[in-house]
Amino acid sequence: MNPADKPLVIAGKTYQSRLIVGSGKYKDLAETAAATEASGAEMITVAVRRTNIGQNPGEPNLLDVVPPSRYTILPNTAGCYTAAEAVRTCRLARELLDGHKLVKLEVLGDQKTLFPNVTETLLAAEQLVADGFDVMVYTSDDPLVAKRLEEIGCCAVMPLGAPIGSGLGIRNPYNLMMILENATVPIIVDAGVGTASDAAIAMELGCDGVLMNSAIAHAGNPVLMASAMKKAVQAGREAFLAGRMPRKLYASASSPLTGLIHS
Repeated sequence: MNPADKPLVIAGKTYQSRLIVGSGKYKDLAETAAATEASGAEMITVAVRRTNIGQNPGEPNLLDVVPPSRYTILPNTAGCYTAAEAVRTCRLARELLDGHKLVKLEVLGDQKTLFPNVTETLLAAEQLVADGFDVMVYTSDDPLVAKRLEEIGCCAVMPLGAPIGSGLGIRNPYNLMMILENATVPIIVDAGVGTASDAAIAMELGCDGVLMNSAIAHAGNPVLMASAMKKAVQAGREAFLAGRMPRKLYASASSPLTGLIHS
């Protein structure tokens, strides 16, 4: 970590990496493990409704290749469309992971856009926080909704950069900037990243981290892309800390104009 930087702290735990990765969409568990390793991530999301983490004895278990002893496992509620489904899924994850409290909440509105259902997300967040969960929440890039989720008690707010799996990059940096301006919890871009430059842009805005899955898993070479994303997140954070030069309409000479020899 850059000595000028403040640490990323989520639910009381400090992380050196600001990249969070998903575990789905890889061709097999070996590729999942290799890409996760290359990413340098310390936290990995797991879709409880789609991935075996112990609920199906005798089947390959994701935790055998990304063990909780090495990674923070972040169970998520992918595929849930109501608050009730999401709360039930988080409670199942807590049972499977021996009382694990950190979860990623996402409640979707429909299968075509995969935009968050804000009403159900707010309801689920209230129930989960009241039930003792540490909630990292996927939401729209609406600054008012993001602030409300923070007020409810979510430990990280994760606005989308673009629709899930779209790879469109950061489509509305100005909303993200407004969210960042008013936040007192980590703000992590979740969804929409397509390539390394997208991750760097999110970090240059001042976001505390980036969460991605498709951008790595759907790349031609997922392990190499994971490595690229690691570097992009680091570079983007350093650029944010350094502070970019002002934008100017006209050119400005790189060399000083004083002391020149005139003929």
